[in-house]
Amino acid sequence: MLGIIGGSGVYAIPGLTNTRWERVSSPFGQPSDELYFGELEGQPLVFLPRHGRGHRVPPNEVDFRANIDVLKRAGVTDILALTAVGSLREDLAPGTFVVVDQFIDRTIARKKSFFGTGMVAHVSMAHPVCGRVSDALMVAAKDAGAEITKGGTLVVMEGPQFSSKAESELYRSWKCDVVGMTAMPEAKLAREAEICYASLAMVTDYDCWHPDHDHVTVDEVVRVMQQNVERARDIIRRIAPPLREHPPFCPNRCDRALDAAIMTAKEARDPKLAGQLDAILARTLTTEGSR
Repeated sequence: MLGIIGGSGVYAIPGLTNTRWERVSSPFGQPSDELYFGELEGQPLVFLPRHGRGHRVPPNEVDFRANIDVLKRAGVTDILALTAVGSLREDLAPGTFVVVDQFIDRTIARKKSFFGTGMVAHVSMAHPVCGRVSDALMVAAKDAGAEITKGGTLVVMEGPQFSSKAESELYRSWKCDVVGMTAMPEAKLAREAEICYASLAMVTDYDCWHPDHDHVTVDEVVRVMQQNVERARDIIRRIAPPLREHPPFCPNRCDRALDAAIMTAKEARDPKLAGQLDAILARTLTTEGSR
């Protein structure tokens, strides 16, 4: 199943059938909204508005753990995450897209792991996105006529305020390509949940480093986002059918990220936390039980 995380309008795709809203509960908190289930050319999809319908939840208050947990419980195997970003490069103009392949996490107040005291795990984030889904995303975007760049580093800030000019120049000195507020810890949690994750960044502005665009306004961001919505829908429509042919195992091992990641001995694990992790650990516990 393909999971789409993005704005409230992206799920209005022509040809989407058997649709329904459904509330899925999580032991980790309150997800941003109900899940919107549907089917597109035989591919089951589920949409989650990251900020809730009507954009009710600010980026620094999104319960990312609950969001990823409910997608896992819904059977999602692949995630396409759409995120609005500011450009840190002259050649990445508003209206362009970037298939992100690296992140720098500058968030400071978000719960970043499903694991904790009583169940310790360390997953690899060296390559934080799934190459298989990212490659399919690149093909779909080109077929949709999008102006798109493959590969780029997204620096994720806490928000909800936009960057200061000093911050913007700092990120540029780090050779970051785009800046946003929502991809982290989302990508980290998707990896812990053993879900293949790809990120499509939609450039809405030049942040505030650019001499001709020295501040960011909500009006401008919303205007460009609205222009991009139809293109994003077309990309989703095109990527869904190819992902229907899901390999038995992810070649990037996203679906086995917890293999050898859990450090806590069985006898030392916290039963309460283990109970909360029932969806996240379903495959791992089955594998352990068969040894």
